[in-house]
Amino acid sequence: MMTSEKKRDGFIGEKLLSLPAMVRRNMILPDPVLSRLFVAEIGYFPKAAGHYRRRREGCADNILIYCVGGKGWYTVRDKRFTVGPNEFVILPATRDFLSYGADEKDPWTIYWIHFSGGDVEMFNQRFGIGSSPEPRPIMFNEKGLQLWDTIYRHLETGYTNETLAGANLCLYHLIATFLFPANTPKVKKDNVIDDAIGYMRGKLDKTLTVKELAHACGLSGSHFSHLFHKTTGMPPLEYFIRLKLERACIFLFDSDLKIKEIACQVGYDDPYYFSRLFKKHMHLSPHQYRNNQAGRRSLGVAAALAPVV
Repeated sequence: MMTSEKKRDGFIGEKLLSLPAMVRRNMILPDPVLSRLFVAEIGYFPKAAGHYRRRREGCADNILIYCVGGKGWYTVRDKRFTVGPNEFVILPATRDFLSYGADEKDPWTIYWIHFSGGDVEMFNQRFGIGSSPEPRPIMFNEKGLQLWDTIYRHLETGYTNETLAGANLCLYHLIATFLFPANTPKVKKDNVIDDAIGYMRGKLDKTLTVKELAHACGLSGSHFSHLFHKTTGMPPLEYFIRLKLERACIFLFDSDLKIKEIACQVGYDDPYYFSRLFKKHMHLSPHQYRNNQAGRRSLGVAAALAPVV
């Protein structure tokens, strides 16, 4: 079996922003507040086949990696660790050799963020970053992903005092959602539906059955379906389709991917079937939706995902 070419970025559907050196030097470091802890880079790599980073001299930033699908790995002090869905790790800034990458057979989908600043060493000591190198489990971190998106949107619009302040103040809250999650890692009955939705989000490029979803939650198919419908107001597979279409809308709005490529990204091998399904739910074809949203980019993704009737 052929292995994917190793690369640091360049994945279909990725999002990636790196703070320019001039912005860091002229706007972040002179600021007595923002310079204490700030976003240096931020990214999202979906199904990042071939992802590989080898840092011989370490990294000056802390690196938070949150895996929502697939698997990956990283090395700390010559020891290798595996990361799976709904696990995260914060790799502390270091001058030692560091490497990480995607699993060859089941490449990870990750949200990640580099953060640095004058307080990063004190921050790591206070919260024990690096004291335990193993990845940590977490319930699907919906709030963390919302904050990730807010940070990305702030920086994407440009580097002003307002956008930099907005992004970096959100950074503290984002980190807190990982270090102090509202839900414990142990699955409880009240959290079953949240877990199921998190499982769905990590499998948007796959086909799922009610049986598989129920098994992942430790319930019978009938009990799971009843509980899911009672909680969300719709059957689980219909909800899964809506999540797929939500992701497709983001690709249509925020990328130049072809329709057939977007169809594959959300688990449909047949682009014609995908287009029919999309039109059934959105009342527009994917092409019409993309054209209709072209003039609304300044309103952001939330506006673009508003129902089109």
